[in-house]
Amino acid sequence: MTLIKLKNDSAPKYADKMPYFNEMFNDFFDGLLTSDFRRTSTPAVNIIEDDDNFKLEVAAPGLAKEDFKINVDNDLLSISAERKNETNEKNNRYTRKEFSYVSFKRSFNLPEMVDTDNINANYESGVMTLTLPKREEAKPKPAREIKIS
Repeated sequence: MTLIKLKNDSAPKYADKMPYFNEMFNDFFDGLLTSDFRRTSTPAVNIIEDDDNFKLEVAAPGLAKEDFKINVDNDLLSISAERKNETNEKNNRYTRKEFSYVSFKRSFNLPEMVDTDNINANYESGVMTLTLPKREEAKPKPAREIKIS
């Protein structure tokens, strides 16, 4: 069986009699095979900058902090997680085995202004927050007045 997405310009003659069916069919498969599918396999990340730090917020609900690995190698920050669940239920008539596997990896090139030796991470309420402090020389300096001699 082959599924073909119908387009309005090449729709068969009966398509105008069933517009709701065609829209429902196309919407279902668009969401299943495109953006929503990718969104579930890679968590969303917010990047926030202030005067002293960069903050990365990784939305990863359902994971534990032990599931994460965070590495810095040559100014490349890698955040990954992996969780495996497996359950077995045996009865004299049947055996049921269920398993799930969740994993992802995101990498970020760090700017030279990040102090990679002092990065810290915190996982709370489904959000992994990484604080990347800026080097002292990269922080904004207050304005000063220069005296004329």
